[in-house]
Amino acid sequence: MCAGRLKMSFIKDAQKILQQNIREYGMYIAFFVIIAIFTITTKGLFVSSRNIGNLVNATSYIAVLAVGMTLVIVIRHIDLSVGFLAGFLGAVAAIAMKFWLLPAYATIPLVLAFGVMAGLFTGFLVAQMKIPAFVATLAGWLGYRGALQLATAGTGTIIISDNAFNAIGNGFIPDIPGIGILPEVHKVTLLLGLVVIILFIRGELNDRRNTQAYNFEVLPMNIFILKLVFVSALIGVITWVLAGYQGLSWAAVVLLVVVSIYSFITSKTVLGRHIYAVGGNPEAAALSGISVKNITYLVFGSMGMLTALSGILYASWLRSATTQAGTLFELDAIAAAFVGGVSVAGGVGKVTGSIIGAALACGWLRRPKRRLLQYR
Repeated sequence: MCAGRLKMSFIKDAQKILQQNIREYGMYIAFFVIIAIFTITTKGLFVSSRNIGNLVNATSYIAVLAVGMTLVIVIRHIDLSVGFLAGFLGAVAAIAMKFWLLPAYATIPLVLAFGVMAGLFTGFLVAQMKIPAFVATLAGWLGYRGALQLATAGTGTIIISDNAFNAIGNGFIPDIPGIGILPEVHKVTLLLGLVVIILFIRGELNDRRNTQAYNFEVLPMNIFILKLVFVSALIGVITWVLAGYQGLSWAAVVLLVVVSIYSFITSKTVLGRHIYAVGGNPEAAALSGISVKNITYLVFGSMGMLTALSGILYASWLRSATTQAGTLFELDAIAAAFVGGVSVAGGVGKVTGSIIGAALACGWLRRPKRRLLQYR
């Protein structure tokens, strides 16, 4: 009798939580359903270690763009210029290493600085000149497309021979040598996965404790424990799958660092609250003392930096810069942001959701058969 009551209480709590968070949880449910369908139809090949590892590399540049695009849409703007800007900055990186003879460690900060300047220029047009973001960034789309054509006009394709640079998009983190335990499994990846699980559980416990201290509503204990177990198991499974091939790639490391930093900023800092306040109601935010103009500059400057990073990841993955680089990247990033839970009205959306959105909208699931054949 008691067990039946507990079961009914659990089901009611779960239904209530799902209804209140349908935007976020519905995305994850759809993700797992689609993964299950492709796993069954490909007889398990889709979730093989090698395929997942390669797909992570192939999706990282769009996921990085989606993180920046999420914040742009949160403050009620859009950026259509990021596609060809990423392609152009990737070409700049290739030119810097091949013709200017700059090493990778000097080229990467230079390209990131160019991206920040491009983003601040867009922010100037939107915040200072009051030009609608759609118009300003559409002009940037045309301008950067022409700049990319000019940059690659001589050869059409610029081959990148710098091994350190190419390792960003194709290399994997080193493993611990000389350990006979699980010789076919990447031990460093497993250790990193364990660290992530510990940090996740610690963070969730601290958040719950702080929320209860202010007498805010928290998840019921049974749902909270289920969440900890489910997410920890998910992280463990993903870690184990990646460790079965060559471990965590450098592109995945870059993506995880970007997501971690931006997730912390948006959820734990005053700046993050200001960004969401501007997106929720710009007039009220301005009246409360928040500089809407500065937030606009900051978000577009951040978008420019992440666009440069995306161009670097893409050029590194291809080991070259081409005239077609960046084509439709902006649509992939926008789709990833919306699928990840961003509201077109602004003020709503999570950075972490953009990663799932990137996988659903434009990365793993758009052309699965073609990608599977590519990596077999």
